[in-house]
Amino acid sequence: MSAKKFAILIIPEGSHKVRRFSVKRGALQTVAGLVLVLLLAAGGVLVDYTRTSLDRNELQNLRTQNRTQETELRKLSASLESLREEMVVLAQNDAKVRVMAQLSRPKSDVLAGIGGAPETDATTDFASVQKQIDQIVQAIDLRRESQEEIQAFLSDQRSLLASKPKGWPSRGWMTSGFGMRRSPFTGKPKMHEGLDIAASIGTPVYTTADGIVSQSGSVAGYGKLVVIDHGYGYKTYYGHNSKLNVKVGQKVRRGDRIASVGNSGSSTGAHLHYEVRLNGVPLNPRKYL
Repeated sequence: MSAKKFAILIIPEGSHKVRRFSVKRGALQTVAGLVLVLLLAAGGVLVDYTRTSLDRNELQNLRTQNRTQETELRKLSASLESLREEMVVLAQNDAKVRVMAQLSRPKSDVLAGIGGAPETDATTDFASVQKQIDQIVQAIDLRRESQEEIQAFLSDQRSLLASKPKGWPSRGWMTSGFGMRRSPFTGKPKMHEGLDIAASIGTPVYTTADGIVSQSGSVAGYGKLVVIDHGYGYKTYYGHNSKLNVKVGQKVRRGDRIASVGNSGSSTGAHLHYEVRLNGVPLNPRKYL
């Protein structure tokens, strides 16, 4: 049978009298229950406090990150606006060059949407910023394609200019022009398809444009002849030479020496016979001097 009371002895140090207390079992259980409740309550408060502190710290970190992201987004938005303005200037310059070069507009023109203010606030709308980025990337790709087309066109124009005959092929004086004349051999009217430039034998003969030597040798009537294919349909003929300095297939540039003035072939004196042909049709070389 369990005890109904418990004795509590208090033994002080020294010779003091020992004290004895009697505590009922029910009271002791009540006190123990209260202590347990207090401990549990204290533990719950501690756990709740700890959790609240962690949540507070996490919230503060999130707020800090949010402010940082907003700052970065504002910077990105400002950079995008600056880039949009530059793209507008680039598009305008590109359009001017294409007009000057008589080129058609690009296949697609996305620049119509570049340069205006965004409909939404880019600092609070990531989707809006991403849309602007996509537009600018597309515009950059378009400008790159356009610039490549313009560059190819200008390169072709430079090649055309280098291939188009220009200047005198030799020093001297013109003794016969382009057109109908009386043949010095038969006395009958005959078409003269080039210019005759009188000069001393051995005077250098120069090519008047870049090209490739397509013929170098003796030809009836022309004597020692050099023919240069300049591309784009242009060819030049240099006849009656005394010496040839180039071979078939050789690349030449405007101003290269290709022969020496002579009196070979059907000729009445030392001179250079010079022709310019376009797609096989003789042209007046005076236009290209």
